[in-house]
Amino acid sequence: MKKLKVYIPGISFPSLSLTGNYCALNCAHCGKHYLESMKKVEKSNLVEYCKNLEKEGYKGCLLSGGVDSRLKVPLDLYTNEIKQIKKETKLKLNAHVGFIDESDLEWLKYVDVVSLDFVGEDDVIKRVYKIKKRVEDYLGIIELLTSNGIKVAPHITVGLDFGKIWWEYKAIELLAHYPVDVLVLDVLIPTKGTEMENTTPPSVDKSLEVVKYARKAFNGELSIGCMRPLGKWRLEFDKEAILIGVDRITNPPRKIIEWAKKIRDIEIIHECCVM
Repeated sequence: MKKLKVYIPGISFPSLSLTGNYCALNCAHCGKHYLESMKKVEKSNLVEYCKNLEKEGYKGCLLSGGVDSRLKVPLDLYTNEIKQIKKETKLKLNAHVGFIDESDLEWLKYVDVVSLDFVGEDDVIKRVYKIKKRVEDYLGIIELLTSNGIKVAPHITVGLDFGKIWWEYKAIELLAHYPVDVLVLDVLIPTKGTEMENTTPPSVDKSLEVVKYARKAFNGELSIGCMRPLGKWRLEFDKEAILIGVDRITNPPRKIIEWAKKIRDIEIIHECCVM
């Protein structure tokens, strides 16, 4: 098997929310919960904050936040700041975007990679995100980015439909037709305070079936993202995913890293898994 890249972003690749705890949506799986753990940075302080990150030895950061009424993470409002960061530092920038369009190309060309949550079924979009968008809208974003030479890393959350697994296979098939370098697979974590807090997470076995399918169908690198259940679930899942042949994995337990060293070459990288 090829070298396994183990990503541990928390040490030198922080996640920044440029909208504080604000999000125009209240998605069934998130409920704004994941914004709470991000570092809040004001627009007026973003450039200086990033310069200090570099001085302290950080390698880059994730630019994220909640979406606004346009269903965009409003990074277009930070175009000048993003340009300045890339001009005056060597930081790598991963941008979490939302429903971007051609008007965003001006700033998108300054980021290293775009992370896009991808859903491959209209009904799931409606039930989970509660927005009037379709699969074709997501594919339009993929087309916009890839046709303009901007790297995009689609993220599929296995079990996003309230723990049920079914639409994920179609999503993988759709993405396999695009020049995507990295496909990220996350797994639903039923999160307290959200509509899905009492949802049963997908089983390890069912989740691994999706990983196996993606390994066969997708030609680019396959990554296990940072969102997946902890404890015994993660121990079992991570071990089998590595055996299946994923190229990248984020925040595996220490004992899994030590075990993996016995069967594959390992590279530890302190960045987001899409870099």
